[in-house]
Amino acid sequence: MGDWWTQWLANLGRSQSLLIGTLDIGLVLALTYMILVIISERRTLWMVRGFIILMLASAISSRLHLQLLNFVLEKLVIGCAVAMAVALQSEFRRFLEQLGRGEFQQLFQPSRLAVPKYNSVIDEIVDAVRELSKNRIGALLILETTGPMDERDFSVPGVKLNAEVSKELIQTIFQPKTLLHDGATLIRGSRIVASGIILPLSGRTASRQLGTRHRAAMGITERVENCICVVVSEETGSISLAERGTLNRPLTITKLKESLETRFSPNVDREAGAPDLLSLGRQIRSKVLALFSRLLGLPSTASRRDKK
Repeated sequence: MGDWWTQWLANLGRSQSLLIGTLDIGLVLALTYMILVIISERRTLWMVRGFIILMLASAISSRLHLQLLNFVLEKLVIGCAVAMAVALQSEFRRFLEQLGRGEFQQLFQPSRLAVPKYNSVIDEIVDAVRELSKNRIGALLILETTGPMDERDFSVPGVKLNAEVSKELIQTIFQPKTLLHDGATLIRGSRIVASGIILPLSGRTASRQLGTRHRAAMGITERVENCICVVVSEETGSISLAERGTLNRPLTITKLKESLETRFSPNVDREAGAPDLLSLGRQIRSKVLALFSRLLGLPSTASRRDKK
């Protein structure tokens, strides 16, 4: 009787240790998933993944009693955490606001940015650019791709509009006699967010044919990856598309429309960090259930399927 009681307590202790370890891993995965859900920019996702690798390396070095390596990795993790908190202020602010309001369900739901539709927003933009190019009226449009931009990336944020995208409004904004024609116009989804935005200029050596608008388009796309810029030259009426600091010019109206449809198509494969983590969580859950089945002597799911 005493041996059975001792064995039962030992098994109970191992089960509790396994449960606590599983709970610890599950909570870490849930926290990581929430961070990847909030952050959607590809460049930032790689930064978060690098931070997670550092944390894992620190935990492994601590378990292996590599004291010096663990000391260095811990300091790196703290420094990276502070740097990420500064670089991702808007994302962390949104995370804390949702956490404070008790919106726990939204923390696990990827935010869906309204993207331009083929027969509406893109057509309006293309029609406006066609008229501006025909009349040789300079224009600079910023189109967000995977997430909202931070106003701190602009030299001057401009004037808030929050209006529906329409070719008439875009043409009116860039008329030479209007107050907002010199700056850029920011388009988010199907809304014109602001106009008269002053952008930082690119430091690259560019052709003398390129004016301030082209260098501003190159400058903002160098700094921010989740946007593209459409530029209409005031001198020649030529159309250009800037992305990741590179200027593609000159473009025809047909080529411009094809490029926008390619970038804003909902069928375009995008890097998804959170769903991958979710599938990883499901795999871990299945492994844990299989382990519990072995410990308790229960038939596994696969064996039950075979019996059926």
